[in-house]
Amino acid sequence: MELRPYQNEAREAVHNEWANGNRITLLVLPTGCGKTIVFSKIIEDQVKAGERALVLAHRGELLDQAADKLVKSTGLMCATEKAEESCLGSWFRVVVGSVQSLMREKRLRQFPKDYFDTIIVDEAHHVLSDSYQRVLNHFDAKVLGVTATPDRGDMKNLGQYFQSLAYEYTLPKAIKEGYLAPIKAQTIPLKLDLTGVGMQSGDFKAGDVGTALDPYLYQIADEMAKYCMDRKTVVFLPLIKTSQKFTQILNSKGFSATEVNGDSKDRAEILENFDVGKYNVLCNSMLLTEGWDCPSVDCIVVLRPTKVRSLYCQMVGRGTRLHPGKDNLLLLDFLWHTERHELCHPASLICENEEVAKKMTENIEKAGCPVDIEEAEKQAAEDVVAQREEALAKKLQEMKNRKRKLVDPLQFEMSIQAEDLANYVPAFGWEMSPPSDKQIKTLGKLGILPDEIENAGKAAKILDRLDKRRTEGLTTPKQIRFLEGRGFQHVGVWPFDHAKNLIDRIAANGWRVPHDINPYEYKPEVSIW
Repeated sequence: MELRPYQNEAREAVHNEWANGNRITLLVLPTGCGKTIVFSKIIEDQVKAGERALVLAHRGELLDQAADKLVKSTGLMCATEKAEESCLGSWFRVVVGSVQSLMREKRLRQFPKDYFDTIIVDEAHHVLSDSYQRVLNHFDAKVLGVTATPDRGDMKNLGQYFQSLAYEYTLPKAIKEGYLAPIKAQTIPLKLDLTGVGMQSGDFKAGDVGTALDPYLYQIADEMAKYCMDRKTVVFLPLIKTSQKFTQILNSKGFSATEVNGDSKDRAEILENFDVGKYNVLCNSMLLTEGWDCPSVDCIVVLRPTKVRSLYCQMVGRGTRLHPGKDNLLLLDFLWHTERHELCHPASLICENEEVAKKMTENIEKAGCPVDIEEAEKQAAEDVVAQREEALAKKLQEMKNRKRKLVDPLQFEMSIQAEDLANYVPAFGWEMSPPSDKQIKTLGKLGILPDEIENAGKAAKILDRLDKRRTEGLTTPKQIRFLEGRGFQHVGVWPFDHAKNLIDRIAANGWRVPHDINPYEYKPEVSIW
């Protein structure tokens, strides 16, 4: 099997990390980009080098999928370490193993620490759990973790175990290069109240979500009828009973819906019937987030609200694969109302910047029609830049207006004819330090522009002078700014009351200087009334 370019890059990157001493490394590929194929080829390389490899996973579907892809892509057969099956004594050099089985102390003791040379951890975002750590700590082996969807929080946590990130291929790049289907998001104007839902292990309690969701199920079905009656849809719900109830409601609305859960004895048959088109909607209670592929799915409905990006991406990832006749994936997004936590939205799939993600979510809500998430992300990024520029311009204008309302220290010194202030040079250490926040705030409040005062000593002297002038009944900086701005000279030596009376007269004249007053020749001794 010939690998895609990014798959070859990933394969080489992992080997380079191991060669450079990073024995525990991570590979990130979006759902649908062939992570199982990539690690199968890496296993093939290790087997050719004489090594023994273990693929470790927590679900039987993942183990079956790994074994199937391994033989199809490399021809390598494998043994199984799961339940009653054991790989001990097998001549196969590759083993697929259940972490639930291997974690048991009695079972682990049967394996020498050097039994495996390489361990592949599928769905590696689970690696920090006690069960995985017990197995990984037992063996002295190189480790490759493979995952589709670590968010920033996951990556921070995974960094506690993994030494490096060998390679990452992003969802936008996969869509752009034609390896995944374009995603269109449609916000449904139905507000669902989650304010009474509790939290557990960092996410919403499934039971509480089910209770909160129940009153809206008929309305949700009506909305789905508008957008996905002719699409192949997977619906994720919080509880099995909610999934079963919603399936019945959908069928009453004209859909051909079925439901699958962990207790379904005919699970394989249900999935096969959905795959071949017997049903057009498949409801499940978080069963199909991992280890199940159906490329023809072209609509995802997430009715299990979450704040965990990796879980959200796993759900959406069930519909991102390419398929003949499939133009895009439609992602229906509901207006979940919560006052406590930011929920995952379509923007969570593509945006790293929270500000852009928030703007993108707002734009999609306003659009009222399906929006391509790549185009939406680009527009949101442009909008955020425009908002920042507008805010900056507003801030600069405010600063400019503020300066207009304040007196420059040099103007103040010249107006009050204060040679001692104009020639001031700081001498002591405290005087040379920058003005304190309190000094800056007080200067601005009293009408002096603090930006031009470079040291605490000068600020202290100006504040002392202002206090003295207030006691002596002389003009304030704001009076000086106003009157000198209209051409009056040396207002700083005027009495406060005289300046106030003149300003009152100008105000009464529509803020214009009366015709009988010449500011440039005006002397405060002359009566103005």
